Amino acid sequence: MLTLDWIVLIGTLVFIVAYGTWKTRGSKNVEDYLKGGNEAKWWTIGLSVMATQASAITFLSTPGQAFHDGMGFVQFYFGLPIAMIIICLVFIPLYYRLKVYTAYEFLENRFDLKTRSLTAILFLIQRGLAAGITIYAPAIILSAVLGWNLNLLIVIIGILVIIYTVSGGTKAVSITQKHQMAVIFTGMFIAFFLIVSYLPENITFTKALDIAGASGKMEILDFSFDFNNRYTFWSGIIGGTFLALSYFGTDQSQVQRYLSGKSVKEMQMGLIFNGLLKVPMQFFILLVGVMVFVFYQFNTSPINFNPAATDTVMNSSYAKEYQQLQSKQDQIFTKKKELMHAYASTKNEAIADQIATYNKDDRANREAAKALIAKANSERTLSVETNDKDYVFIHFILNNLPRGLIGLLLAVILSAAMSSTASELNALASTTTMDLYKRSYDEQDKDDIHYLKASKWFTLVWGILAIFIASVAYLADNLIQLVNIIGSIFYGNVLGIFLLAFFFKYVKGNAVFLAALITQAIVIMGWWLDWMPYLWLNLFGCALVIGLAFILQTINSLKNEYA
Repeated sequence: MLTLDWIVLIGTLVFIVAYGTWKTRGSKNVEDYLKGGNEAKWWTIGLSVMATQASAITFLSTPGQAFHDGMGFVQFYFGLPIAMIIICLVFIPLYYRLKVYTAYEFLENRFDLKTRSLTAILFLIQRGLAAGITIYAPAIILSAVLGWNLNLLIVIIGILVIIYTVSGGTKAVSITQKHQMAVIFTGMFIAFFLIVSYLPENITFTKALDIAGASGKMEILDFSFDFNNRYTFWSGIIGGTFLALSYFGTDQSQVQRYLSGKSVKEMQMGLIFNGLLKVPMQFFILLVGVMVFVFYQFNTSPINFNPAATDTVMNSSYAKEYQQLQSKQDQIFTKKKELMHAYASTKNEAIADQIATYNKDDRANREAAKALIAKANSERTLSVETNDKDYVFIHFILNNLPRGLIGLLLAVILSAAMSSTASELNALASTTTMDLYKRSYDEQDKDDIHYLKASKWFTLVWGILAIFIASVAYLADNLIQLVNIIGSIFYGNVLGIFLLAFFFKYVKGNAVFLAALITQAIVIMGWWLDWMPYLWLNLFGCALVIGLAFILQTINSLKNEYA
């Protein structure tokens, strides 16, 4: 990075943090701090909801996902618009009428305190882990690529978020997220158009799509019911709907975004705005990854995009074998490049078959490289990640974009990390203050200022805890999958509890509480033993807690009847 990149990067981040802190300083009461004074307009709500979900993981992992596996991941989001409509019709009017600070307050009114507390604790566990991952994700990748100290980078990101989140609460999160989304959209559009412009002169955007299609990257829809295929139309529509219902309807990090709205209409319009824009946005980010794939059909690429992994294997006894694989990769690239040019001109199916064959060789060669990296890890006390999906896009940015724009794209990644983490810390503090501290340890002599200060202290504590989790985290197969896996383990159960509260008056608190405990244990076991793709855990957990609650309530009713 040159001086210009540093100026753009630091200037962008400092402006966002300073502006958000200055604009929202001096919250007068806990309602103003946690609900932003209920002043947010629909576009602020929509952008804030979108920014909360679109963490740095989205902009690092999603292009890499498309580079390796194509556009099929977009099916994951197909259920989101359906969920937005349901939340607008059912959840929002209820939350607004009850004037709740958190989603979990409603559960005490419907069931009892222990059910409210259990659901809040489930949220705190999964969102607390996710907060650490949203900091860790960009930090581990940027540290590996740029050579920055990992722990220092984690602390810097965490402190920047803590400054304005503690200072301004919900309003600071919403205001800064508008600017962060502006930076994100600007950076991604510039990156996309530059990638297309970097392709050979005779390769137009249309021909680039043809080349991607010949390599199987444009297969968007999969209508199969194969459980071994993680992303299908049905898993997206069914599992994705339940995941989105749980996330946007019961996760306080999202609920708090639209509870800050001026009215029910503003909240509903904000969520509909998100529902209409989210799928196209994810489609576009995946398309950026596909264009990066096409770019590397005409430009050489490393056999593994994680530079730390390459350094590890090159400093091991497997260095010679790795160099041989890289030489083989260069030969595959040369042959594929010729075929790509030929296919772009003719669209000959025979050439497409040859491309498919070389793509298989390419994948096999890259898997062999990962195996060598894994062997090299055994010679070291500290291991590096063999899977390089999360490093593809950042590798392209640092090696191909002009100076200044590198700083802007890094600002995009860090802005996304900050926006998502800020929402999480804000929600974690709200839930801890209102659902656990105030409700369980309420003292009559405590005034509103006391709970305002408590909210700020809990925000600070969760921020420090997120930094700690990020410091001890370990990179998974793919970061965007890791976050969704953590959510899927807990969300189905939580959604089932809320659906029982909304629609099934027959079931009472004791049955729900016990059913939720049993369900959570079974879902964790199901994930650990890999019973099903993780998206289906949302439907499984939701159906299980509802079924168990009905059974337990029936048993209790029969006992009371014959007592």
